[in-house]
This record gives sequence, structure tokens and C-alpha cells, in this order.
Amino acid sequence: MSLKTKSAAPASEPTRRQAIAGVAIAFGGLALVSTNAEAQANDEISHTAESIHQEVVFKARRKRVYDALIDEKQFSQVVQLSDAMKMRMAPGARPAQISPEVGGTFAMFGGIIVGRHIELVPGERIVQAWRPAYWTPGVYSMVKFELSDNSAGTKLVLDHKAFPEGDAKSLLDGWNKNYWEPLAKYLG
Repeated sequence: MSLKTKSAAPASEPTRRQAIAGVAIAFGGLALVSTNAEAQANDEISHTAESIHQEVVFKARRKRVYDALIDEKQFSQVVQLSDAMKMRMAPGARPAQISPEVGGTFAMFGGIIVGRHIELVPGERIVQAWRPAYWTPGVYSMVKFELSDNSAGTKLVLDHKAFPEGDAKSLLDGWNKNYWEPLAKYLG
């Protein structure tokens, strides 16, 4: 008579139950590693970035608005009408120094605002790396002026992004008092 007996699995080979448990533990470990990696990535991404978006209409053609923003002589006249001229600029400081070329630099309000032109599309768009001189050296924000026709004249859309947290209120006040109000007066 012969008997077949089932032998136990050698110690080096896991049982089915051990294999399933091992796979479950491994996936759980991957999920934990993935969650930790995501948490670390989220720590490096700002979800509180501030930005400014404004839409202003001027009773002037696009070319005239564009030129007033990019032409040194014209913007110097705008600065003369600004709040910065009355309260912040050093006596005798040049109101504006503006290179009219892509890559060119600008210094406005006696050097209070400085930067470089990234993109210039006459009558349509101005994109600048822009900063107040008091910010930490090397810190720039991005400013985009987008111009389009409007039944009343020209609609200017400003998007100002990537500035230090907490500066939004001060910058917004500056746009209104040093750009829009004097620019509207200058354009008549």
C-alpha cells in the first residue's frame, strides 16, 4: 500500500497566505512613501501666491496708451502727475528712464521701480520683469499689460504676479495712484 503525503513547504518558500500578506504590506508601504513624497512636494509649492488683475479703460487709442507706457518722455509726464512724484521721489531724480527695446531696462519714479522688458508687441502687449528697488536683490515679479480696443477707447488688462507675499495691498495702491490715475489725466 502506498500513501502520498503532502509535505510542508520548505522554509524558504512562502505560503500563499504569507505571499498575499507580503504584497499587501508592500503596497501599503508604497502608498505611505507616495503620501510622504506628496506632502514634501506640497511643502515646496505655494498655494497662497498673491496676484493682481485689473482692467482699466482709457479714452485713447491703443497706440497712444502703449506709447505713454513705453516712451521715456511721455511716461516722465505721467510720473509728474503721480502720487510718487509728490511723496516718494527724491528731489531732482529723473522721473523715467526707459529703453524701448526687448531686453532693455527701465527705471521709473526716480528709480523706485526698476526692471527689464521681456516682450514688447507695439499697441498690444508689454511684459516686464518688474520690481521696487527696496525688494531683496534678484527678486522680480512679472507684469503684463494687455491692450485691446474698447467702445470707449482702449481696455488695458494688467496681470501682476510672483511678487512677495504680503505686498498686494501696497502694490495695488501704487498701480492706482501712480499709473492709472495719472495716465488717465495725461491721456485726457
